[in-house]
Amino acid sequence: MGDDHTTNHTIGVTGSTGALGGRVAARIARLGLSQRLIVRDINRAPEYPGSSAAMAAYEDTAAFERACRGVDTLFLVSATESEDRVDVHLSAVDGAVKAGVSRIVYLSFLRAGPASTFTFARTHFFTEAHIRSTGVRYTFLRPSLYLDLLPHWVDGSGALRGPAGEGRVAWVSRDDVADVATAVLTDPGVRLNSENATYDVTGPEALSLSATAERLGTLTGRTVRYVPQSREEALEARRGGDAPEWAVEGWVSSYEAIAAGELDVVAPTVADLAGHPAQSIEGFLRRHPSALAHVPV
Repeated sequence: MGDDHTTNHTIGVTGSTGALGGRVAARIARLGLSQRLIVRDINRAPEYPGSSAAMAAYEDTAAFERACRGVDTLFLVSATESEDRVDVHLSAVDGAVKAGVSRIVYLSFLRAGPASTFTFARTHFFTEAHIRSTGVRYTFLRPSLYLDLLPHWVDGSGALRGPAGEGRVAWVSRDDVADVATAVLTDPGVRLNSENATYDVTGPEALSLSATAERLGTLTGRTVRYVPQSREEALEARRGGDAPEWAVEGWVSSYEAIAAGELDVVAPTVADLAGHPAQSIEGFLRRHPSALAHVPV
């Protein structure tokens, strides 16, 4: 793509070919604002009026630095889960800082911490810590588990299985997270107040998995039930495929984080920053009526 970019694109957006970054890029485009789309594959970059694209992988610090030249605020979507995810994130952050990015809006996870039960939340914590250490301004968005992925937690028999106990989670829609991110990136008032701030981004109600299953069944007329598992049962059930052990541990630990009460958080962020109520399970199913089509009636 070359080493030089014009400087009129001050918002850099990563992940624009994905589910969350793509939503944010589309929203910024609808506002008529310019943006730099930083992608791994230039041929897959969306085309919007006023946007440009630059190709760089997170782990290639030099290329990421070139891609970020002229960017003032960077929306950094977390990389796909991997064993070396922290190193991948740190490489991208270092490239952005070298390029002169003055603010990073990072897509983290709820209750990110060094001892979080959910193993992937730990990688987010260490990424946050590194961003802080660079001295750039930051905003950390910490969404709960995605409502959009909830239907995939339900298997073909209608069972929602895992070691979640009676812990609760406030499922949040990707659309709501994208609305919050867009406000933080583009609204002058929100931007000013969100510098060096951390926001939990959740749905409107925290539910146990048994209550979640009951709600899904009632709303769709399908047979959905929560089937509690022990840690050992959950690990064994998820080791049947080709997934590496770190991925299996990550999946199971997400349920254990629910059981530990670490995701029992309901925050007003969607209403406060995006200006509308957070989407409920009912609202999500109205928009996606076939979400549980794989479950028998």
